[in-house]
Amino acid sequence: MNYRHAFHAGNFADCMKHALLLRLLRRLEVKETPFRVLDTHAGIGTYDLTGSEAERTGEWQRGVGRLMEITEGPLAEWLALLRRAGFPPVYPGSPSLTRMVLRPNDRLVLCELHEQDHATLRALFRGDPQVAVHKRDGWEALTALTPFQEKRGLVLIDPPFEEEGEFERMAEGIATVAHRFRAGVQAAWYPIKHRAPVRAFHTALSDSGVRDIIACEIWLREPTDPQRLNGCGLVVVNPPWKFGEEAEAILAALLEKLGGGERGEGFAVTRLAEE
Repeated sequence: MNYRHAFHAGNFADCMKHALLLRLLRRLEVKETPFRVLDTHAGIGTYDLTGSEAERTGEWQRGVGRLMEITEGPLAEWLALLRRAGFPPVYPGSPSLTRMVLRPNDRLVLCELHEQDHATLRALFRGDPQVAVHKRDGWEALTALTPFQEKRGLVLIDPPFEEEGEFERMAEGIATVAHRFRAGVQAAWYPIKHRAPVRAFHTALSDSGVRDIIACEIWLREPTDPQRLNGCGLVVVNPPWKFGEEAEAILAALLEKLGGGERGEGFAVTRLAEE
């Protein structure tokens, strides 16, 4: 419970996660019927990049801070939403970003277990009839809050990876939701420090029987140092039509601006399980 995302808000991993999240949401909006989004590890929703935590690390300056001149291309809509939210210094996390694009009949469910962060999140969305905020464990919520009554939607799984066994819990959680909510789209973020845990995670998903899975990944350097965040990934179950192509364009645009030419940098969209 000692992880606080305020130290890392707006870093390269957030840029990747949120740009892809927006495309998933836009793809869900292609159909007129309402959908629901469940964010299992929501944080505080919005981050102040002039706060002591963000200033102490300066991660956002090497992340979203390098992108704000962009007005065209696959990152343009996400960055326009950031500006609308007040960037800088406001950086909208996944709850705020999702809320910005919900239609009147769509719903957002947020889970946050940290006492102070939950209070901040609840205050942010107080009085909003489209948003429900729960103080509960995100892993438990995968069972308690699925399937959705709308029969379609997105489950965003984004744990802090501060405890042992998070990859195993994520693989189990994805399989649980796929069994309970077959039509649901799932997006699960994970860090890439070195390859062994990621390979084991991908193998567990491939062996789980869950169908239609892709992995979107970006690396800023060779993933060989287990003490350093060298890259990150987003596993997507039931990716919407054309999402894989859009993800490749987003990752390429991010690497162009955030990459430093280090050995091993790159990106990939890989299929882990067929439809």
